[in-house]
Amino acid sequence: MKVAVFGASGLLGKALLREWHGDELFSFGSRHVDIRDASRVNKIVSETRPDWIVLAAAYTDVDGCETNRELAVAINRDGAANVARAASVSNSRLLFLSSDYVFDGSQQSPYETNAPRCPLGVYGASKADAEVLLLKIMPECCILRTSWLFGVDGRCFPDTILRLAESRPQLDVVDDQRGSPTYTVDLARAITRLCRKNASGIVHATNSGDCTWFEFAREIVSRAGLQVEVRPTTSAKMARPAARPVYSVLSPESLHKAGITLPAWQDALSRYIDERASHRGAA
Repeated sequence: MKVAVFGASGLLGKALLREWHGDELFSFGSRHVDIRDASRVNKIVSETRPDWIVLAAAYTDVDGCETNRELAVAINRDGAANVARAASVSNSRLLFLSSDYVFDGSQQSPYETNAPRCPLGVYGASKADAEVLLLKIMPECCILRTSWLFGVDGRCFPDTILRLAESRPQLDVVDDQRGSPTYTVDLARAITRLCRKNASGIVHATNSGDCTWFEFAREIVSRAGLQVEVRPTTSAKMARPAARPVYSVLSPESLHKAGITLPAWQDALSRYIDERASHRGAA
């Protein structure tokens, strides 16, 4: 099987390249292609003729999207559509990475795949609009929603907490937003399996279990063996440009139907901390 990864230089893209074995991979980062450039996307897809395209390229700065709406839409919606059209022409299958931010967080139970989209901000809206557009272009595509992504290949919440803990005796972290942390290694393995199963439709994929950012931070500090006090605070006291869903836990039912179960986020966190220490030691 031939697989083209768009967004190969990102947090998930790098994990995909490391974890995907046994198939022929083509990797395209931002220096290779800007997905806003339809002609360039078409050229790459027509030359490689992949069986699957994994579209992980996106503008993911949630706060930045609020002040750069045109850029967010151009990349996350229109750029995704460019890739979908090229995939359709080449008869390639497409897996598109989406987000829990397509929901407003008003539920109190895990979101199923058929829950109404109701984004709070520009980032979520650009992803929600992309989902709708891609399903029109390629009804058989696979839309994979995930949340709270972390890994060793770039900026992420655990890395920020561990770096701050090196210089601060106390950390204040919001305790009124709940979701499911997701390790790039586990997500990459799930994506590999979904492609090999010729998955289609909307799938939710996160590590199992859920927590608040405060509970996540407390576990990070504890598992790293650091003596830092982590204190709960509110979103109102830590105001950000973009509103965050207060509850964005995604139901794993769709993933389980595909025969895939991801480990608990606590297990994933332990492996991340070990991997991070190994990377830093090798640097």
